[in-house]
Amino acid sequence: MREPLRAQPLTREAFAPFGDVIGLEVAGGTSANQGTATRYDRVAQLASTRPEAQPNLAVFHSVAKALPFEVRLVERHSFSTQMFVPLACRRFLVVVCPSDERGEPELARLRAFLCGPGQGINYRAGVWHHPIIALEGPADFLMLAWEDGTARDCEERPLSAPLLVTSD
Repeated sequence: MREPLRAQPLTREAFAPFGDVIGLEVAGGTSANQGTATRYDRVAQLASTRPEAQPNLAVFHSVAKALPFEVRLVERHSFSTQMFVPLACRRFLVVVCPSDERGEPELARLRAFLCGPGQGINYRAGVWHHPIIALEGPADFLMLAWEDGTARDCEERPLSAPLLVTSD
């Protein structure tokens, strides 16, 4: 097994190469609902490049795992962004990496982020990532991606050896 990967707190700047952070630390909202709310538009760049794919808003219920955690595979959605917004969650782990020149996961540049309450993420199309991992208890997420029900919706790559993610 390689050197453990240390997870860092999720920030917009650190996650920007992989997608968007969705949360309440945005600026520029406008008054809505007769002044009882503030509306923040376009908080994520949602996209699909397949006209036949339809938006799929799904609910994921994730069982809790603990750190350290072994990453054994990564996946990507080449034609669609994929957004996760927690409905009920303490913390969750996000693991991402860019593609190499052949389009395969560049595991040497794997990054891990600890996401706290009130934070969601939106992966850019084609970003390699590990499935969402709930920490400190089970979690429920809303997921949005454009899918057509074929194998083109999601590609997976098993790692040749597990990679350990730690928090310290």
